[in-house]
Amino acid sequence: MSTFYLSLLSMFGVFMAIMALSLQYKHLLSVLLSLEAITMNLFILMFSLTSNITFSGQTSLILITLGACEASLGLAILVSIIRAEGNDYVSSFSMHKC
Repeated sequence: MSTFYLSLLSMFGVFMAIMALSLQYKHLLSVLLSLEAITMNLFILMFSLTSNITFSGQTSLILITLGACEASLGLAILVSIIRAEGNDYVSSFSMHKC
């Protein structure tokens, strides 16, 4: 019964992270934090739903590794954009400058 509440809480967390992503997209850092929240809530959801399957530990380890790689890549892109542009406003990104 506790896995039901954990999966329900993580689904609510995914929904709230998507809402935060859609409502607060002014800075790139807030977008990256919302994506990280989605990744972590999906990790908890997958871990709670596959608790009875024998491969749950391996798939959870793969997902948390991909989440860490996504976070480090996002922060590296954020640092390079701040160095090049001077700010991290999403509205300042334009393909017309290329």
